[in-house]
Amino acid sequence: MLLKRICWVFTLFFAASISLFAAPTIEEGKTLFTANCAACHNKNMKDNLTGPALGGTEERWSAFPQKDLYTWIRNSQSLIASGHPRATELWAKWKPTMMNNFPGLTDDQIASLLLYINDQYVNGGKPKGGGDVADTPAEEKTDAPWMFISLTLILALLAFALMRIINNLSNITRVQSGQTPINKTLTQTLTTKGAIAFLVFAVTLIFGYKTVDNATRMGREQDYEPDQPIAFSHKVHAGTNKIDCQYCHDSARRSKHSSIPGTNTCMNCHAAVKKGTQTGTSEITKIFASIGYDPIQSKYIPDYESWSDKQIEDLYKKWIGQEYMAANSLTALDDNGRMTVENQWEGVVKALKNDLNGKIQGPIEWTRIHNLPDHVYFNHSQHVSVGQITCQKCHGQVQEMEVVAQYSSLGMGWCVSCHRETEVKFADNAYYEQYERYHQELASGKREKVTVEDIGGLECQKCHY
Repeated sequence: MLLKRICWVFTLFFAASISLFAAPTIEEGKTLFTANCAACHNKNMKDNLTGPALGGTEERWSAFPQKDLYTWIRNSQSLIASGHPRATELWAKWKPTMMNNFPGLTDDQIASLLLYINDQYVNGGKPKGGGDVADTPAEEKTDAPWMFISLTLILALLAFALMRIINNLSNITRVQSGQTPINKTLTQTLTTKGAIAFLVFAVTLIFGYKTVDNATRMGREQDYEPDQPIAFSHKVHAGTNKIDCQYCHDSARRSKHSSIPGTNTCMNCHAAVKKGTQTGTSEITKIFASIGYDPIQSKYIPDYESWSDKQIEDLYKKWIGQEYMAANSLTALDDNGRMTVENQWEGVVKALKNDLNGKIQGPIEWTRIHNLPDHVYFNHSQHVSVGQITCQKCHGQVQEMEVVAQYSSLGMGWCVSCHRETEVKFADNAYYEQYERYHQELASGKREKVTVEDIGGLECQKCHY
């Protein structure tokens, strides 16, 4: 009876562990492909390389048992030697190129590999039903919280079962020595020194994990989407009007920071475009009032810094009222027009009269979205101008966002994954001419690509010093 209990407990524990950790996943398949297959097979799964394109592998092997495909992946020559029709067909086409053997791959690992191959072949690695950020690397995440909770419960059940087993063994010993057995209640079992020690250990472990996890995530604001003083739509500017990101964020290509553009940059267009397609005069008036531009006479206001709040209010209320009357074919403001003027002006004052200077005139105080810790070095120009990385790779499909939110986690794991996966653009890039060996290997076909990791992109001092 006791032996059965022990077997039952360990069977439950290992079955649960397998169900938690051994399920095939695309992420595991990607790791396996990179480590075992990428040297000979094209990552897009559609084009031949040293070996054939892998897209549609399962479909081409569908006429045979699954174990045949798994055998082919582990040891192709053994299947060829057995005269397997599909294996001999492939050998006739690709010999003398011999596929490496992978006898250590488990069935679940091969299933993960095939999941990744199919995902790359069908979806191109893009999120299903999502955007079009093809090259955005996945964050190296820890296991899901439910996994830790499940494992904790399993360990707790195992600990409880083992305590009961120890109690039964103690009673057997007592009976054999002529003593009366002690049958502890559940409460007595849970208040033993062993149970309390386990509880203290579990609490300490969970507290330690959460402390470290929260510390590493401090300041990381993925999906952060704050309200801004002006309802600026990137979808309208970068999407509909196709304004290049670097027209406004000009410093991204030539300095460490991608600075927020000054109001004078806005005025390059809005000296002519005086009404927004979505918000009319309400938001663009904030730009005019901050920099001192008279939209009625289409000129900048001399000595605007010395203007009183009353002078500013009178000018821009007049502007808002005129535009309302023109839009509604009126010769004078109606009650709704007066309400519109007052509401819009209230919004202008609320957006521009900030705590720093308490004045309408001056820079617009945008709320910063992306921020890295002080101990992290990041240079925009190195990535944009030298690496030729698109803005969307880190910031997502900004041209589709009405309100910009932080797309990526900007965590260390996310950066490391990108450096491991991103191919360095060597062609026609004088910055990389010093890497002669890599250029020779690419030209000879010995190397398919060079990643940021290959040129030292994972060295600690590159980002931390």
